[in-house]
Amino acid sequence: MEWVQSLPLVPAIAFLYLVVLFRAGGTYALGRGARAAVDRGRVASWLASPRVERATRIVNRWGAPVVAFSFLTIGFQTACNAAAGLTGMPLKRYLPALAIGGFFWAVIYATVGLAAIMLWVELFLRSPWAAVAALAIVVVLVVFLVNTRRRHGSLAPTGTGEIEDADAETDVGTADR
Repeated sequence: MEWVQSLPLVPAIAFLYLVVLFRAGGTYALGRGARAAVDRGRVASWLASPRVERATRIVNRWGAPVVAFSFLTIGFQTACNAAAGLTGMPLKRYLPALAIGGFFWAVIYATVGLAAIMLWVELFLRSPWAAVAALAIVVVLVVFLVNTRRRHGSLAPTGTGEIEDADAETDVGTADR
């Protein structure tokens, strides 16, 4: 990792992003392959059972955020990507989660690196509640900062005003109903 840390920030993030895309994507592919390999005989009938099909639908529907957030963990991300493959999560759900989570992973590793993550893990081992609270505070702070910037216009979308006029017409039309 020393040579990656010696790179300028953008190339370091790009390199780490490619690494995580190939590593996590490969884990997902291995999970898909494993499911295809065992999808026969008694295992196939168990995989087709209503309980397993229901669990698979839930994971496939709600699992994308879990996949994305798994990149903020150590160890769980591999299991999560393998589970996404094993449950047959569709690529249209998996790939965006991989792209977003992988990007955050690359940025974290290229900037604050393992030091902050290890500090959080150490806190978690001492007091899981304190670690979760610290993480929640960070999330709230980020949401607050993003919302503040949006309100003050630095992140506000720009437009021609045509959408606003269309919304005004829609509001008038719905008020008459």
